[in-house]
Amino acid sequence: MPSVLGLLEAREKKVREEVARLREEAERVQAALGEAERALPRLADARVTVAEVLAEPPRAVVEPVGSAVAGAVVPRRTEGMTASALPADYQRIVSVLESEAGREGMRCQKLAAALGLQAVPAKVEGLRSKAKRLVEGGRALQTRPGVFTPLGTPAG
Repeated sequence: MPSVLGLLEAREKKVREEVARLREEAERVQAALGEAERALPRLADARVTVAEVLAEPPRAVVEPVGSAVAGAVVPRRTEGMTASALPADYQRIVSVLESEAGREGMRCQKLAAALGLQAVPAKVEGLRSKAKRLVEGGRALQTRPGVFTPLGTPAG
């Protein structure tokens, strides 16, 4: 037969474990409550702002004049326009394409290396996007899928 002290010790241990578990749960609930309390005013402010904006009369939206390719920062090439009209990143790409190495056409991995960038997928895809914008803006040619040359280079 177990002793009374042994039974009390076992019961005490069980209750201590329950207290620890409940404290952890209370801390978790307190943290969740804090997050919810911080989110509530932001959501209320956002609701009020949206209601104010929707209550205003609609205004005419002025579209930009078509000097740039839609969604791009590359201005469409016009007579007499130099590469200096391009953003710096695009100027660097054009200068590499116009170099001796670029005249034969460059894939974006080779272009990345020529620009001193790592040929990792993120950099290569960013360059591909910029090279395609240069093509759309009349600044470069895509002679074959994924191969870019400077404007005026015959397709190979």
